Amino acid sequence: MSESGFWDDAENSGRLVRQLKDLKSTVEPWEAAFKKCRELQELLDISTDGDQEILADLLKNIGALSQEMERLEFAVLLGGAHDKNSAILSINAGAGGTESCDWVGMLLRMYLRFAESRGWKVLTTDLLAGEEAGIKNVTVLIEGAYAYGYLKAERGVHRLVRISPFDSNKRRHTSFASVDVIPEIEEDADIKLEAKDLRIDVYRSKGAGGQSVNTTDSAVRITHIPSGLVAQCQNERSQHQNKATALKILKARIFELEREKKEQGLLKQYGVEKKRIEFGSQIRSYVMHPYSMVKDHRTDYETGDVARIMDGGIDGLIEAYLKQEAQNKTK
Repeated sequence: MSESGFWDDAENSGRLVRQLKDLKSTVEPWEAAFKKCRELQELLDISTDGDQEILADLLKNIGALSQEMERLEFAVLLGGAHDKNSAILSINAGAGGTESCDWVGMLLRMYLRFAESRGWKVLTTDLLAGEEAGIKNVTVLIEGAYAYGYLKAERGVHRLVRISPFDSNKRRHTSFASVDVIPEIEEDADIKLEAKDLRIDVYRSKGAGGQSVNTTDSAVRITHIPSGLVAQCQNERSQHQNKATALKILKARIFELEREKKEQGLLKQYGVEKKRIEFGSQIRSYVMHPYSMVKDHRTDYETGDVARIMDGGIDGLIEAYLKQEAQNKTK
């Protein structure tokens, strides 16, 4: 970075600055923890046996340092190639009609509250409302450090059991929704899109009506013809901005598709069968009746505090999954 002309190449300099920032965010917290440990050791060395005030202060600081070490050790679990990236999260309603559409809305709120608690920025790129209530499908871009690393634990089918608010007979209903999470890919990623392979359609985005309704064909849908993958965006009024966002999502989906192909090839080579994500193979159940429980079927982690989970308190579920994945890799 100290070389002359470094800042002349904006693309390369920006990439290296991001790399430096990532490295500092990894190294500096550990250096601060080691420094704090040395300070506590020095304070212990100069303390006397009867100094209760210093002893209380030592215990308080050791407790805080232990919590920080646990946080840093957990961060090691987020060491995947793209774990530091932002995330593109999509939720789709499954079997259950209006019930499932309402379930999608509930899951979206849960993830928005989780993102808010971590200071992440959320951009809704596409949303299709249900015919009566709720949401049929939605795609959001969640921008923040390690957003993908955390949210990749949510990929799969989510099952809800409750007394339906849409059923006049107050019967118990089961609803399904599928969640897909892929990493946002950096602009300098080696993904080439040929113009001949893309079909770009523009249409009028659906607004809430009144002054906020969009009266121009600004929404963009891009189809990658060879793979059949589709990305669309109608969040912005500008067609140019919507196209740029849709291209970003499409590149991420193509990148993930290629990654999955390579992974499946390796699994086939080693004779391992990968379980598909489909209805009937839910990763997690949320039961609101006849009892309250959320259980992750992959880790057996469960809690009776459904309200906290639905309010975005999914940290424990995610951490249990990441720890189990780390253990599986070491076997």
